[in-house]
Amino acid sequence: MTGADPTVRMLAGRCECKAVRYRVPDAFLYAGNCHCSNCRAGTDSAFKPFAGIERDKLEVVAMGSLVDEPIIRPTEHIFVGSKAPWFEIVDDLPQSEEY
Repeated sequence: MTGADPTVRMLAGRCECKAVRYRVPDAFLYAGNCHCSNCRAGTDSAFKPFAGIERDKLEVVAMGSLVDEPIIRPTEHIFVGSKAPWFEIVDDLPQSEEY
């Protein structure tokens, strides 16, 4: 990562098999939960948490792979029009049928 700010807390992340480990600054710009069928299939769960960060701060990203807890929290649910019918969203975050 280039131009890393030494005052920003670093978060640890890893893949499921623990073969890939990474660090990322706790400087995400946005976060949400995606309920589309592709994200559900890829994570084998009701939704996929996601977050965005500037490209030069991260080379590998999947919020669910973070080991450490980021400061940011999801602010929305997207693709709820295709969410799993058995999953009930119980928080008050905004919901979008698509993106």
